[in-house]
Amino acid sequence: MELRHLRYFTAVVEWKGYREAARHLYIAQPSISQAVADLEEELGLKLFSREGRAAKLTPEGRVFYEEALKTLAQAERSITTAQRAAKGEIGTLGIGFMGFTACLFLPDLICKYKARHPGVAMRLVEDVPGGQDIAFDRGEIDIAFTRPLSADRRAHYDTRLLFSEPLVAALPKARKVRAKRIRIADLAGERFIVFQRSSSPAVFDTIVRVCNDNGFSPRLQNELNNMNSVLATVEAGEGVAIIPASARNLRADNVSFFRLQPDEVRLDFVAAWQKSNPSVALKLFLQLLEEELPSIRKKTLFR
Repeated sequence: MELRHLRYFTAVVEWKGYREAARHLYIAQPSISQAVADLEEELGLKLFSREGRAAKLTPEGRVFYEEALKTLAQAERSITTAQRAAKGEIGTLGIGFMGFTACLFLPDLICKYKARHPGVAMRLVEDVPGGQDIAFDRGEIDIAFTRPLSADRRAHYDTRLLFSEPLVAALPKARKVRAKRIRIADLAGERFIVFQRSSSPAVFDTIVRVCNDNGFSPRLQNELNNMNSVLATVEAGEGVAIIPASARNLRADNVSFFRLQPDEVRLDFVAAWQKSNPSVALKLFLQLLEEELPSIRKKTLFR
């Protein structure tokens, strides 16, 4: 059974006969007659009782006619929905992000996207880089705002560098440090509070490398899964931390932040998405992201 069988059948009912149905559909009458005959054979019942030239529905034909109309209407809705999705008018878009870094630009980006594509449903997932990898694997997100991807993922993802940020030292305000910068080497005797490696390998490895390059291995006191927890633990006097500069956006009233000396290392922040079969909604978001990139980089100048 094909949709054309249903269209021909309902046309015969609407126009009260094969001849009129053929005339309005611009199809030869034998083609319509054969389609209806095929339909009756497949169903194993008579749809019409012939009375002269009129085609009158049988009781079971009347039931089938009502269902055929519903099927054709649903088919039309499906076609329209697919066409709208192909234009990016409707659909879904999952976005993964690191809150304290993405908050510098993501709210404005989302507002502009929704203004252009109000029919696209947004699904937001805040998580650390490791959690965003899992969200990708589960199909929960289409794009992530995150740190550079691990080597085993790079072959399957495209990325766009958004900006690079420096590292800063976080110390309890109770320490009363007067300098504007902290020498990395002066932190050699401190206990370190760090963002655990499984959550963000790029950040963890960069911090350890910075310490190594300045003559010491950091004494790791606590490895935590949340940047708020890192700052809270510093605030409690349990140690110091080296963190991305964007973490200063988090509220930590009793923590002081200092630029490092030397101040050569930068942490990249990227947009990442899977290479295979990007949706129209994602393509349109990437287009907007490219348009807004100069503005994003202006907002993320770290001084």
